[in-house]
Amino acid sequence: MNIIEFIKQPWAWYVAGPLIGLTVPTLMLLGNKTFGISANLRHVCAACLPANVKFFKYDWKKEIWNFYFAIGIIIGGIIAFNLLSNSNPIQINSKLATELAGYGITNISGMLPEQLFSWQILFSLKGFLLFALGGFLVGFGSRYAGGCTSGHAISGLSNLQLPSLIATCCFMVGGFIMANFILPLILSL
Repeated sequence: MNIIEFIKQPWAWYVAGPLIGLTVPTLMLLGNKTFGISANLRHVCAACLPANVKFFKYDWKKEIWNFYFAIGIIIGGIIAFNLLSNSNPIQINSKLATELAGYGITNISGMLPEQLFSWQILFSLKGFLLFALGGFLVGFGSRYAGGCTSGHAISGLSNLQLPSLIATCCFMVGGFIMANFILPLILSL
């Protein structure tokens, strides 16, 4: 088996999880940095919109490494999609397929079901609720919580920060409520 075939295989949680977890000490050792992605929105706004807003008045150039990190994630995703994609059909649990069919989502052959991710859906009430309102709430929530799920759950918890524990618990409870109660209502629209 060559290296490309090895990389293309699904990686178990006990391999991928520790690799993600090793990001925290690596960043700390290399430059006393903490892992997180949502702060990049603030950096971009501070760089592109130098208005007289106190929140954006700081030396964003000191945090440019985080922006490059996020760009690297995007480039890595593009490379992985184009060079390392698995040609086998997506496999999901038959119970999930039945549940999705109840919401009218029957084309589950790809990573993004067309009945959810299309221009037609985007300009509907369902699309507005899922993408526009949902995106706003995620962005607002991550800034209100002082960081995103990756920043709190990976960096904050590993640094034993109580606010990160509280934020991560709230993220989990919110996710359970959304997945089990709110999302089924939206999908049935």
